[in-house]
Formats: sequence, C-alpha cells, structure tokens
Amino acid sequence: MPFDEFSPPSSPTTVSRPLVVAQQDKSLETRRFKDPLYDYMPFGQRVCSIIDTKHFQRLRRVKQLGTSYYVWPTACHNRFEHCLGVAHLAQTLAKHLQTSQPELGITDEEVDCVAIAGLCHDLGHGPWSHVWDGLFIPQASPGSTWQHEHASEMMFDDLLQQYNINMSEDEATFIKALIAGEPSRCSFKVKPYLFEIVANKRNGLDVDKFDYIARDSQAVGETNVKAGLSGRLIDSARVIDDQICYNIKDVNQVYQVCYTRFSLHKQIYNHKTAKAIEHMIIDGLLAAEPHMKIAGRIQDPKQFLHLTDNIKDTIEETKDPELEEARAIFDRIASRDLYKMVDMNIIAWADKDRYRDHFTPERIVQAAKAYAFSPSDKVKQEDLDALSAKDVIVDTAGMHYGMKDKNPLDYVKFYSKRDPNVAHAASSQDISLLMPEVFGEVLLRVYTRKDSCYGLIQAGYRELLAELSQPQFSSQSTIATEPMNLDDSDDEVAPVSGSYSALPARLNPAAGGKRPLNRVVSAPVSMPSSSSSSGGPFVASPNIFLKVPPDHSSARATKRARKSLDE
Repeated sequence: MPFDEFSPPSSPTTVSRPLVVAQQDKSLETRRFKDPLYDYMPFGQRVCSIIDTKHFQRLRRVKQLGTSYYVWPTACHNRFEHCLGVAHLAQTLAKHLQTSQPELGITDEEVDCVAIAGLCHDLGHGPWSHVWDGLFIPQASPGSTWQHEHASEMMFDDLLQQYNINMSEDEATFIKALIAGEPSRCSFKVKPYLFEIVANKRNGLDVDKFDYIARDSQAVGETNVKAGLSGRLIDSARVIDDQICYNIKDVNQVYQVCYTRFSLHKQIYNHKTAKAIEHMIIDGLLAAEPHMKIAGRIQDPKQFLHLTDNIKDTIEETKDPELEEARAIFDRIASRDLYKMVDMNIIAWADKDRYRDHFTPERIVQAAKAYAFSPSDKVKQEDLDALSAKDVIVDTAGMHYGMKDKNPLDYVKFYSKRDPNVAHAASSQDISLLMPEVFGEVLLRVYTRKDSCYGLIQAGYRELLAELSQPQFSSQSTIATEPMNLDDSDDEVAPVSGSYSALPARLNPAAGGKRPLNRVVSAPVSMPSSSSSSGGPFVASPNIFLKVPPDHSSARATKRARKSLDE
C-alpha cells in the first residue's frame, strides 16, 4: 500500500453500532492447503468458498515476480499462492492476539474477516503484477489514477454478488477497509490494530510483507531468509495503546524484515534484465492496444477475469497484421534479443525529481546530436541523424526500507517482558550503532531499444550528467521535498517520456556550445546524501564500469564476447 502519510491511520467518527455479521455454520469441515513455507494452512468454509471462485483462481495465471521469472527460472510462483500465504498469516496473527489477549474481545467473525482481507488483497493485480499498473496503464491511459487496489475492490464486489457468498454488508465493508488499511471507511465500531495486520500504514510491518519476503526469497534461492521469521514476530506481537507492538528482544528481526525488503528490490525486483523485459512487454502491449483495446478491460470485472499473463500468448497466437509489431517485440524476448542498459546512477532520494526532469529521452538525444565527436570516435553521421527519442528509455526505481526515505523502526513500538503493557520506541542503541543514515535511494537507468544506438545514447546521457556539476545549473536547481508515490508492490516509476526541455547554451549548436568528447569533465564523486559536502545539491558521477566508445554497438560487443569465450 502507498505511504502517502507517515502517521497512524485515521479512526472513524466515534460510533456505538457494532459490526453486523452473517451467521456461519461452524460445524463445516476445515480444509487444509499444503504450503512449502508454512506446511498445512487450515481455512474455514467461508474462506474456502472465496478460494473456489473464478475471481480468485485467476491469480494462478499472474506471476508474483512478473518478469523476474525470465532471470530466475525458479521464480515461477503466482499471486495465488502468495494470497493463500497472506490469508494464513493474517488468520494466525489475529488468532494469536485473540487468545493471548482475551481482554481485546476479538471475535471469531473478525478473525475470519481479517483472513479474507489477506486472501483478497491482490485480487486486482493485472498481468505481470506491478508491470501493469506501474508502467502499462500510465502510458496506455495517460492521466489515469487507476491502481490494482481499485480492481481488487471491483473484483471482490463482483465475486460476492456472483457467488452469493454468505457475508453481511458490514463485513464486506470491513474487509475492504482492512485491505486498504483505512478504518475511517467503517461506520461501525472497529478495532484499529486489526488494520495493521494486512496493510499496515503506520510502519509497513504487515503479513503481506512477511509472506512475499519469505516466498520470493525462497523462489530465487536466497535460503538465508526463513519463513520462521514471520512466526517469531507473530508470537511476539502484542496490542498496546491500540497498536501492534513487539518484544524488544525481536527488534533485530524487525530490522531484518525492513532490510530484506530493500535488498529484494535492489537485487531481484529491479534487476536490469528483468526491467528491460518489462519495457519490452509494455511496448508490445502498447503496440497491440489500438487493435485490442486492452486498457479498457480494467473497468469490467467480466473482462478483467481473463486479463492475465496469458495475454502475451494470445497476441503471439494471432496472425492479424495489426499485431505484427507486437509479435515482433515478443519474438525478441524469446530469442533474448533484449533492450540493453546503457548507463545507470544511484540518486539521492531528495533529488529524484530534479534528476527525473533533467534526464528525458528527448534531452538525451538532443545532447548526443549537439556533441562535437572527433574523427577518432568513429561516429557515423547517418547513425546520429537516425537517433530519436523513441530509441531511449529512462527508468527510475525507488528502493527503500518500506517507508520511502523514512526509517520504519521509528514508527514501531516495543515492550519488554518486565513491563509488557507499556510500549516505547527503540533507539539506535537498542538496535545497532551500524544503522544506515539514509533509508531510500533511486536507481536511474537508461536503456536503448536499438543496439546500434548504445554508444550515442551513453554519450548524450553523460553530457547531461556532466551538466549537473556546473555551478550555474546547481544554483538554479531546486530540490523536491514531496514524497514520490512509491509502495511495495510499485517501487517503480513509469519511464520518463516528458516534453522536450531546452538544452543549456553550451550544448546548443546554434550557440556554438559543442565540446569534444575527450574533454568532458566528470562530476565530483559524492556520497549518497541529499546534498554534497559543500552544501549544494547531490551530484551523481559517471559510472566508470559502464563507459563505452561513442560508436559502440551492444550487438557487436556481444558477438566479440562470445567469440572470445569460444576461443
């Protein structure tokens, strides 16, 4: 869930009306589902009645890790098993609080609703999970504010109506509020801490994270992350002052959850090849959109039922000439003829907007064409003339510990066994003196759709990068302070394709501002903070490990590398 506010979720207006529940037949047999993380997961009749619907079964055809499956062959698990796992952990945590603190008065019906919220929290994920609402919808429907949470509610409402699930109107409202983490949506009495189980807006520590961290880690072979971590934290959980707190002896386990989340985004979810394939899939879908009208299907639950990863197969099976471009892009994925990462930098969180505005495909191309290449650069004029913004992708991905640039542990409270009814925040001395000073960063990467443009695009990007080190640019720049709308699922930001901004005078050919490649002055090396040692804005340095000559073609380089390996 997005963290637009770093404060406890608002409570509903004080009301006295209790939650109205539907009568359940508790004599019905419990079904058990075998899981590699939690062994057997028991669910009651009403939870199972939701599992046995087309709406939930659809999640079998939506990859949990999207295009990461193309990089890690064992990362083939789907949203289906993740949602089962979240339902199990939600049910387990709610029952733990119910039995360990009977004074809370948690009812069996509330436990059931919490489990269903965990089960249905991802009903609205589109093809390849976050690729759909993070990249495709913003480009296919500019200005749209649609997110998968909207579709989750749409599909949940349609499921209840179509299958006549035994559920009161209050319970349905309660479940949707639990999924959103918003108690204010309820017009009846609720227990605020229950809203921290599935979608914790206070500190991001919820069972959704517990499951995907363990499940995704296991799928990619990271065996150091154990499912038992969630079990320990669930056993440690205790409600104090209407919020879920943990035993201080488990503070390092809480930190491990936050750090592992960041590590997964850094190493797995934002892998350069997985991101390249994401952009290829989006380009294929956008090429098919005028003919297939894919984006419009998000508003109709009947059509959304069939909106899964299989849409790529559907396009590839056709022979329609209108879909030839889409099929050609998908063919490139199959033959591993992928878009190539040209360059990258890690950006300080506070400067993300400044860098995103500065590096656009249009500006990179203009910088490349304005460059004074020397004869030794071996740049062909026809290649330079053919270079266009359509050849360039600028991708930015926010990576953090779960609360953007904030430390999640500042929002978690702990108790001790000597005083289990009083909670306090933990200081660095309670956790570690090696805690990081910053908790969020942005990975900026530039890709090319055409191998032949590789060197030219890098030259343009690095020319703009050098521009950031110039005093006149830095003094005029402003550092954004508003947080980006980055959450778990979509720590990606749509590729930059904004309108053309005028280039600085020194890069403008009409102003005689060209400069030879071998005289480019690198920006000074800076630590990843929001300001440099001189007090100015953060300045990224050119990546020395990725530098290539301007005439570099990734296709030729790949052939040379393969030939040297053969020899």
